[in-house]
Amino acid sequence: MDFKPFDSRNYATLPPAEGYDQWSRSYDGSVLDAMDMRLLERLETVDWANARRILDLACGTGRIGSWLRRRTDAPIDGVDVSEGMLAHARKRGVYAHLTLADIRQTSLPPTQYDLCVQSLADEHLPNLAPLYQEAARLITPTGLFVLVGYHPYCLLRGHVTHFHRGDGEPVAIESHIHLLSDHHAAAMAAGWALCELHEGLIDDELLASKPKWSDRRGWPFSFACVWHKRD
Repeated sequence: MDFKPFDSRNYATLPPAEGYDQWSRSYDGSVLDAMDMRLLERLETVDWANARRILDLACGTGRIGSWLRRRTDAPIDGVDVSEGMLAHARKRGVYAHLTLADIRQTSLPPTQYDLCVQSLADEHLPNLAPLYQEAARLITPTGLFVLVGYHPYCLLRGHVTHFHRGDGEPVAIESHIHLLSDHHAAAMAAGWALCELHEGLIDDELLASKPKWSDRRGWPFSFACVWHKRD
């Protein structure tokens, strides 16, 4: 779904690779762990400790890779479209391999991973189908795909993913609205079935970091899905 009719801010907008290259300088200090990590901690069907090899799609600065490393000794590979973000990920020292590539077409060998995690990137894709298809290609028949996303409700209210440049100018990153039903349809078409679905709300914990969002209390802010391959 096109975001433009819902855009209430009309920020200058950059494509994902360029936008995240610029945002990489301040990303870790601005993104909220409550968006994704607390949802990952709620998942019950993922055995993090016993994963054999993990792929972190859209790994960014390595936030999720570091979260994973605290829970598993498995090798972790990362893929991101932004060299600026990968430069920060390399410094963390948690990845076996890092690849500069589009998450929809990584060129990685097939069926190498029994667990793949993708956090806070799906809204930048105009079509979800290639993401779910690529994940299906990369993951073993018994593996899991975990996706954490920015909730479409926020985009429908006009609140786009954005950052502030050094001079304070707000800049948006190209975004598209995907309803949860869009995720289900794309995943089913790629051979996935849903194991778990959670939604995170703007609550007291999140408002402690963002008190100016008090008028958004109760909004769904993010979501997490776990997918397994259908027999």
